[in-house]
Amino acid sequence: MLNKRFWQRLIPNRKAPTRQSDACFWQVDIHSHLIPNLDDGVSDPDEAVTCLKQLADWGIRKVITTPHVSRDWYPNTTTAIQEGLAALQTIIAEHELPITVDVAAEYLLDDFFPDRLNTGDLLTFGAQRYLLIETGWSAPPLHLDDILFRIQTRGYTPVLAHPERYKYYHDNKQALTQLRETGCRLQLNWMSLTGRYGSSVEKQARHLLHEHSIDFIGSDMHKPSDLNTMERLLNPTDLKLIAEQPLLNQSLID
Repeated sequence: MLNKRFWQRLIPNRKAPTRQSDACFWQVDIHSHLIPNLDDGVSDPDEAVTCLKQLADWGIRKVITTPHVSRDWYPNTTTAIQEGLAALQTIIAEHELPITVDVAAEYLLDDFFPDRLNTGDLLTFGAQRYLLIETGWSAPPLHLDDILFRIQTRGYTPVLAHPERYKYYHDNKQALTQLRETGCRLQLNWMSLTGRYGSSVEKQARHLLHEHSIDFIGSDMHKPSDLNTMERLLNPTDLKLIAEQPLLNQSLID
């Protein structure tokens, strides 16, 4: 149980939670896959409800769920994603869940992404038009700096999803610092701190936290089976590290 003194020292002017389930003081989750049957996330409404109920109990007030968008793996259209959101909002109302849900997308920087950028067919979140992007797992895309520059000149703010998971940055930590200095925000996966993706990813995640380089935290939840792993984050040591970050999550509360 997190005590009152701990929270008052960590987060000034915030009342201490009365139970551990209030631990997610950032209140907005910006990365998840909770629209059924759009990608590798939840497969049916019941799974979505299970995930959303638990997030709400942990203190999350708003979820911006982000289906994958890539030409080869998940060629989701903006229309399909928005229709999925409407269906999910209906489910939330029917179950009277104390949480709101909006939608963006997680865009793979593949060969087809520039076409989307040129047409403006992109789902973003926040007044800053935050655009959640991911790169390939084997190597960063060619001319990444140029792509990020083009994103920004179009009026978007790029947010790199789970930078700690890209192993090509593990021996090149300065590259992430340079990306952030150019205006690319960094989003840490909640589960990276629990060892879910391996020890090297956890080490990189903690390095980024100690450098105060994390702008957003996101669950990247795909299934109810993720919940047991996620619960391991709710401890004073990790929550203290997160509280020390320049997090922007709460700025997204309407």
